Amino acid sequence: MKALIFAAAFLMSCGAANAASCKADAGSKKLAGAAMTSFMTKCETDSKAKCDKSAADKKLSGAAKDSFTKKCVSDAVGA
Repeated sequence: MKALIFAAAFLMSCGAANAASCKADAGSKKLAGAAMTSFMTKCETDSKAKCDKSAADKKLSGAAKDSFTKKCVSDAVGA
């Protein structure tokens, strides 16, 4: 039973660590040129909105919010 719980926790942590980034998605879709630019712009905009909402949910403000949002967007975009 302990092994099952450990395995489930391990798989969940790996899933969070290996979340796909915009760059990885664009690469897997083999986008180039204007299609890639458009995809990356939309992905970054969507990521910023999600990160802003997450920062608000955590009740962050000021420099903490800016830092959190910057890292969150960077991680999501794959910069």
